[in-house]
Amino acid sequence: MGRIALVVEYDVKPEHMQAFKTLMQGHARATLAEEAGCVAFELLTPRDMPGKLFLYECYADDAAFAAHNASARLAETREKYKDMLSGRRIAVCDA
Repeated sequence: MGRIALVVEYDVKPEHMQAFKTLMQGHARATLAEEAGCVAFELLTPRDMPGKLFLYECYADDAAFAAHNASARLAETREKYKDMLSGRRIAVCDA
């Protein structure tokens, strides 16, 4: 199988928007630097959807995606942002 892409939609509580952006920017940089199988990781801010943020992530293959999901950094990041959100949707896609 080929590359795996994720599109994640976050509903961010207004009072946490800047802290969430900062947290996710750091997570994106660390993932790209430390996980060889991560080929793209972008934080997207929609122009016309206040309170929403999107992530686009792309992994070389299923093994790279599985390694990311098993990473301690991902678990720590999710723990840090759990109270910052009112919702989250994840689409896992073949790229």
